Amino acid sequence: MQQADSIAHSQHTAHADTASATGAAPVRQLTPAQVLRWLPRNATPAQQDSAIQAHFKPAPIRWSTRPDTLHLPGHDAGHDLLKAELPQYYREGFFSHNAMFHPELSGGRIGIAGSPVPYSIHNDDLITSMLVVCFLAAVVAFSHARRFVARQFKAFFYRPAEGITEVKETSSEMRFQFFLGLVTSLLVALVCYFYTLNFIGTTFTLQSNYQLIAIFFGLTVAYFTGKLLLSTWVNLVFFGKKKNEQWIKSSLFLLSVEGVLLFPVVLLHAYFGLSPETSITCVAVVAILVKIMSLSKCLTIFFNRKLVNLQFFLYFCTLEIVPLLVFWSIAVFIGNYLQINF
Repeated sequence: MQQADSIAHSQHTAHADTASATGAAPVRQLTPAQVLRWLPRNATPAQQDSAIQAHFKPAPIRWSTRPDTLHLPGHDAGHDLLKAELPQYYREGFFSHNAMFHPELSGGRIGIAGSPVPYSIHNDDLITSMLVVCFLAAVVAFSHARRFVARQFKAFFYRPAEGITEVKETSSEMRFQFFLGLVTSLLVALVCYFYTLNFIGTTFTLQSNYQLIAIFFGLTVAYFTGKLLLSTWVNLVFFGKKKNEQWIKSSLFLLSVEGVLLFPVVLLHAYFGLSPETSITCVAVVAILVKIMSLSKCLTIFFNRKLVNLQFFLYFCTLEIVPLLVFWSIAVFIGNYLQINF
């Protein structure tokens, strides 16, 4: 009732002011300050808003169609920027290259902007496509190279007798090994990418997170290639060509085994909600298992199983443990270096 009385009182006062004027004088347009002055001092914001709405109604905006005459004296009027035949130098200005400068568009938006959907790995189409393609290609390649895989498995766990001629690999079998090495490199790169997202950060200086995966993939390929070249050079110097060939075949087999063991871990983490801590633990278990198998094969090929000396530990640490630690340190450094710190 107090709000209604205030508005009625203001309307009555406005009519009184109009009646006091002469009949020929036009009615003066009220201002918001005058309307608010009629209300009592203890009027609430809701009452003030009601008073303003009662005296003022929104009207459509009619823009002027008259030409712009605000130009320098002695110069012609400005040109319309919407004309297609206008030369380009008329359109260029200080803000012409600014992405936010659009004078032809009306400003403002209707409604409230919603919260963006957070990034999730299982919704990433590119990662899903890469995993599906790797799985299908590995299944097709394995179906054509089952005998080769069985022969490699037998040669790894059973030491061949002296005088037995070894079966040489065909070109298709070498391509199969090369493909499995690339798949393992991609899976290791995805493991580094998942670790970076969960333990380092989610925003990077790169234009896309896919570039970060490409960097980790290149680092992984360089790690496996460098480790293989280094071990080949050392083995040729100290052990000879035949043992070096055996070690290269065993290394490629271990690389394939590592990729096969990492594939379920990547799938569980990406699509079945496996926690990051559990995923890192599984990756560490796979790495330790591969190193134990490499340790066993190194003893079989180069050293005597009954006599483990200091040279064996130096050889294994230099060619297996140290490169792995350097690789992981570089991967963590890349993630911290490319991260955006707010």
